[in-house]
Amino acid sequence: MTRTRPFGRLEDGTAVQAFRLGGGHGLSAEILDLGGILARLEFPGAQGRTPLVLGLADAQAYFRDPAYLGILVGRFGNRIAGATFELDGRQHRISANEGRHHLHGGMLGFGRRLWTVEAHEQDLLALRYRSPAGEEGYPGNLEVSATYRLHGAHLQLDFEATTDAPTPFNPTHHPYFNLAGDPAVAASAQWLQVPASGYLPVDEALIPLGDVADAGGSPFDFRVARTLEAAFDGDHPQLRRGGGYDHCLVLDAARDHAAMLYSPHSGIALRIDSDAPALQLYGGQALDRQHPGIGRGLCLEPQGFPDAPNRSGFPDSILRPGTVFRRRIDYRFAAPGPGCGWDEVAAALARA
Repeated sequence: MTRTRPFGRLEDGTAVQAFRLGGGHGLSAEILDLGGILARLEFPGAQGRTPLVLGLADAQAYFRDPAYLGILVGRFGNRIAGATFELDGRQHRISANEGRHHLHGGMLGFGRRLWTVEAHEQDLLALRYRSPAGEEGYPGNLEVSATYRLHGAHLQLDFEATTDAPTPFNPTHHPYFNLAGDPAVAASAQWLQVPASGYLPVDEALIPLGDVADAGGSPFDFRVARTLEAAFDGDHPQLRRGGGYDHCLVLDAARDHAAMLYSPHSGIALRIDSDAPALQLYGGQALDRQHPGIGRGLCLEPQGFPDAPNRSGFPDSILRPGTVFRRRIDYRFAAPGPGCGWDEVAAALARA
């Protein structure tokens, strides 16, 4: 079985490669050296091998993609207000790529840059990128690695980074999950469970207001599993601002996972584990105009708090020289079958 294949060229002629992990029976993945993009992820379900993430046709489609499908996000995932921050008494202006604000690392970020492949084995892909001082306006030369490992029904992603000057750093991963494997099946029909008692309300530009709100009794309370369709309240002012879900859920300190997701259509379930303090929940509502025809997917992005460089009350997001940043995101899959109760889903994921 071919482990590497051409995935097209960018407009400047740069060749992009796709790297396969796994075999043909259990979990398998295909990852690009462009942006470390998770272009394909499959797992056997009730309808056979099932695609779990949304994807695009070729390298140029990904380079032009405004939705960040599958990318490694950096330097800073989510938004920084006004595309500016103060660090150690100095004001820094970074690239504004969402109106006057900064989103997901800027104009190119990490997701539209070619990463160096340091190792590729059947179940491992190690990528490295050097982000020079001044890139997108950020201070410091940043050395970052992202390593995908596939073992059993797990796909594990490990970030590691160092810098020679203080810099904001908040990497995350941006796959769109529709575990049904069928764009005709609404992503909002998936069952979601997140151990988060709080969330961050946002303003009209989706910038956090600064407080952590109680999720209890709101559309943002997924501590007990339910579908997004059931949770959604179109009259809630926060959901009107985002046109749907695009909010940071504050994960409980006492938890054993970050999120669980289940498709009663395919019978496939996902558990996400991470050491990140928060999880951005995005319903994919902009995909209807950005990529008509591919359907919607659900983004579950483990990360630090958005706009943290401008919020002294949020967890620190500054990486400093002499410190090694590490973050892990682990995707674990199981196939309990269609139409299961939630206890069956959770038990199947615990065994995976």
